[in-house]
Amino acid sequence: MPKTIYILNGPNLNMLGKREPGIYGGKTLDEIGTDCRAAAAKHGLEVDFRQSSHEGDLVNWIHEAGEKAAGVIINPGAYGHTSIALHDAIRAVNPLPVIEVHLSNIHARESFRHVSMIAPVAIGMICGFGPIGYNLALEALAARI
Repeated sequence: MPKTIYILNGPNLNMLGKREPGIYGGKTLDEIGTDCRAAAAKHGLEVDFRQSSHEGDLVNWIHEAGEKAAGVIINPGAYGHTSIALHDAIRAVNPLPVIEVHLSNIHARESFRHVSMIAPVAIGMICGFGPIGYNLALEALAARI
């Protein structure tokens, strides 16, 4: 039975393809999900791809992943800079490997985006490579698990 990777997406990512394409690119979240499923299949992995603009949903899905998944890729959106709840949820499912992904280079943007609440509890962060960042995270998780 294939191992499952949860790919969780936070607020406003449902607007990809419409929202600031100069920063986030032109792909929709559905297109990114399709790409992720294809990339995961090359490693014998399955993807459970989800999005919510509600912090509590993301927390609950992280908890669920602790019971059901081989790893998590999370694009927390703006919650990455503010959410101690997401930080604590990831700590609660340790040693489940979690990788943080951001489409844009958060370190080249506004100063409030330079801090990540997720990075200290993740095994790594990939940012600034657009949608390919998800595939890079899948490669890293496949190598680790």
